[in-house]
Amino acid sequence: MPPRRRKDTSPPATGGSEKEVLVGFLDYVRASAVAKLDGVSEIDARAAAVPSGTSLLGVVRHLTFVERFFFLGEDADDWQATFACPDDETVASVQAAYRRAVSEAGEVIDAYTDLAEAAPRASGRRSSPSMRWALTHMIEETARHAGHLDIIREGVDGRTGR
Repeated sequence: MPPRRRKDTSPPATGGSEKEVLVGFLDYVRASAVAKLDGVSEIDARAAAVPSGTSLLGVVRHLTFVERFFFLGEDADDWQATFACPDDETVASVQAAYRRAVSEAGEVIDAYTDLAEAAPRASGRRSSPSMRWALTHMIEETARHAGHLDIIREGVDGRTGR
């Protein structure tokens, strides 16, 4: 049986402003990343796909911490630990936490009228990048991890596509 391919979603049609384009593409890759957990079993979501132990749940959990760091100013004590998924977390709880972080980040981003202004600063940082830099970085970070999720999910059950 050929692998099940999810229908690809076209890149977003965004408004003309810089902020609308950046947020539109960030939302596009966010939706792709979190959707990689749709329909996967708890066991498969936790399965280490590579020797480093990376799993579907771990990658989405990590993205949650990164959203909270860059847009909400929250620290992460150990970035490598953000890829680990405690036993009490589930596919549904990891997806919900990610969506909550994205929603809260969206409220912060919406308040910015000048993307040159500093993004929220986590207490452990001496300075903070501009909101423009944070948005651009989060597009790159999320897209890179969405690619990892694509490969892991294909290895789990053959499912591909955005």
